[in-house]
Amino acid sequence: MKQLLILSGKGGTGKTTVASAFIKLSEARAFADCDVDAPNLHLILHQSSEARRANFYGMAKAAIDPELCVQCGLCQQHCRFEAIQAGDPYNVDSLACEGCGVCEAICPAKAISFQPSAAGDLMLYSGDNVFSTARLKMGSGNSGMLVTEVKRNMKYTAINADLAIVDGSPGIGCPVIASLNGVDMVLVVAEPSISGISDMERIIKTAEKFQTRIAICINKYDTSQDNTEKIESFCQRLKLPIVGKIPFDPAAVRAINEGKSIVEMDCASGRAVKDVFDQTISLL
Repeated sequence: MKQLLILSGKGGTGKTTVASAFIKLSEARAFADCDVDAPNLHLILHQSSEARRANFYGMAKAAIDPELCVQCGLCQQHCRFEAIQAGDPYNVDSLACEGCGVCEAICPAKAISFQPSAAGDLMLYSGDNVFSTARLKMGSGNSGMLVTEVKRNMKYTAINADLAIVDGSPGIGCPVIASLNGVDMVLVVAEPSISGISDMERIIKTAEKFQTRIAICINKYDTSQDNTEKIESFCQRLKLPIVGKIPFDPAAVRAINEGKSIVEMDCASGRAVKDVFDQTISLL
């Protein structure tokens, strides 16, 4: 299975719009949404079957046994995250607890233990195709580990698929690094703005460390011709292929608002993304 990962470096560039178009054009039998903090690919790619759901367990959280607790206050004094609240009984704020273990180590009554805590919801749709996604719970961590589980579910469920399209998350943090692991190619959707260029450069540097192939697509290229030329010059210096440019298109907004991909209606952005798709697949 070849994996094509679509990244952007920053939010709002149209990464998910391009990813959904690629899934439709390729008739992909396997795809995933790895933006586990704010997944939205399901809003466009409606599934006919119900998802199989499972809890994702991140770091364990502290729990105080009121039968053993002597209310000495040592745990509260030494908790640097202010996660322990005094009272009768003492209790732990699970949103504030970082699982460091200091309270357990310092408790003279051995009243504190660490319990598994559900940090996210894994969702796997498997009908005519396989769609893997997840949602991190509020205040939870380990999003990189959750992304790894999303990709693993996709890979081992869609064992006969030739191509997988992976919609990554914005930024260059843990979720992106986990998304990059094991992919065959990265398509960076760039935006011709000052912040867009800066974040494009950062995501390219991150992807280069994984020694994977990189291609660039410029979305809304006609909103700033000067910045588009800067992106083209930057890619030329690094010898990175630009697989196409997509114009700003109000029809794309209408398509997304209707829960459709831009290739499901006749519009300028939809026609342009077809050329981007053809060039990307030829490189892949």
